[in-house]
Amino acid sequence: MEKSVYINKIAKFLPGNPVSNDEMEEYLGYVDGRKSKSKPVILRNNKITNRYYSKTKEGKSTYTNTQLTVEAVKGLCFDGFTLNDIELLTCGTTSPDQLLPAHGIMVHGQLKSKPIETISFSGSCCSGMNALKYAYMSVLTGNTNNAVTTGSENFSSWTVAQNFEEEAHKLKEVEAEPILAFEKDFLRWMLSDGAAATLLSNKPNTNGLSLKIEWIEICSFANEVEACMYVGAEKDPEGNLHGWGEYKPKEWLDKSIFAVKQDARLLDKYIAQLGTKKYVELLEKYKVDSQSIDWFVPHISSEYFRSKVDDEMKKYGVQLPQEKWFVNLTKVGNIGAASIFIALEELMNSSKLQKGQKILLTVPESARFSYANALLTVV
Repeated sequence: MEKSVYINKIAKFLPGNPVSNDEMEEYLGYVDGRKSKSKPVILRNNKITNRYYSKTKEGKSTYTNTQLTVEAVKGLCFDGFTLNDIELLTCGTTSPDQLLPAHGIMVHGQLKSKPIETISFSGSCCSGMNALKYAYMSVLTGNTNNAVTTGSENFSSWTVAQNFEEEAHKLKEVEAEPILAFEKDFLRWMLSDGAAATLLSNKPNTNGLSLKIEWIEICSFANEVEACMYVGAEKDPEGNLHGWGEYKPKEWLDKSIFAVKQDARLLDKYIAQLGTKKYVELLEKYKVDSQSIDWFVPHISSEYFRSKVDDEMKKYGVQLPQEKWFVNLTKVGNIGAASIFIALEELMNSSKLQKGQKILLTVPESARFSYANALLTVV
């Protein structure tokens, strides 16, 4: 009998209350005491109206990334399934609390469940899908009967104003109107905090719906395009990255080396083009008619890219009308590795799904243009 893997439950954890556009700088702070000039433009394009921060307006941290993840995993427990029933834990994040130990190990440590295999995936938005694929393969091969996969982010700790103050002071020495570089200000108005956890099993739910994983494919285009989003590095005019180890400790502050940065020009040029090309190839590979897709769940960092992705699909003759799209970006913000799971959790717990429906997931990662795609069947 052919083995299958099912997503039986998804749980999410979003810290605190939703933060409106008007409140953002009350939480993140004002760089050099000034309102951001790029913020209104970026918000107008991304159309995000609410997001979540794991901190208070006074700057006090309310949750670490590890704690956010632990809360999401706890949400998977129910009568008949406890933390000690987890056989494998795979965790993906862009923003771990420390370089070492690995994020997954820290999550396992706070869960205090039995000794288990724990795997951590770094990177950006695809890290959650990387973790999901490892878990999927473990269950599919019979290595484990179940697995828990997480995606989580604590981006607000990277985007608070104090991380840019030293650079702002340096700029003041050479110009009267110091303005934070656009590539450093860009993501401050898009990113959000939160975590999600998925429970995979070799058997579907006996009551309620499950999502059967048909396939998961992940592909990198780093051989074709330079880095677009990066942390702990600077990019030179030739497009080469220079890591934090090449700089003196004082330069880490002066140049905001550990700020998350985005090359918006590269993002605009490649993110929809390469991603659409890849999932069209996958539809052909697996002989999936786009008209058979009932729900298209894309992780998009900004509503600005919705029409660009739609236009690219139409070039290939792919018909996925907007009524089949399920996106919750405007309500929760861009939560990186957790975004796709948080969207899928909302869809799974809605009344929209029916047995037999097909769900196509697609996750782009702009760090150096990687893409993850998956096809699910509602059972």
